[in-house]
Amino acid sequence: MLSSLVKEHQAKQAGRKEIQEQKRKEAMAAANNLTQALVDHLNVGVAQAYLNQKRLDAEAKQLHHNATNFAKQTHQWANLVESFSSALKEIGDAENWAQSIEADMRTITSALEYSYK
Repeated sequence: MLSSLVKEHQAKQAGRKEIQEQKRKEAMAAANNLTQALVDHLNVGVAQAYLNQKRLDAEAKQLHHNATNFAKQTHQWANLVESFSSALKEIGDAENWAQSIEADMRTITSALEYSYK
């Protein structure tokens, strides 16, 4: 009778251990699934941030390139306007020189006409 009680007790303990082991495995699987879900969720955010940073870097590089080209074009336009302004000044100087020569020629012509009379 005592041995049957011991065997019955050991059988119940073995059954409880099996149930406990099964529940432990289920808890471990659930914890792993939760951890994996959290990691996947975080990875999606990190991947999105990485893609956004990559796009920002590409756009910044393109903006820098465009700004450099714009600065070159602006410099070329400034040089062109400066040369145009210089050409206009030279034309003004040539016109002024021509007017001075014309006035001198009139003076000479007047003097020659006066001396001829």
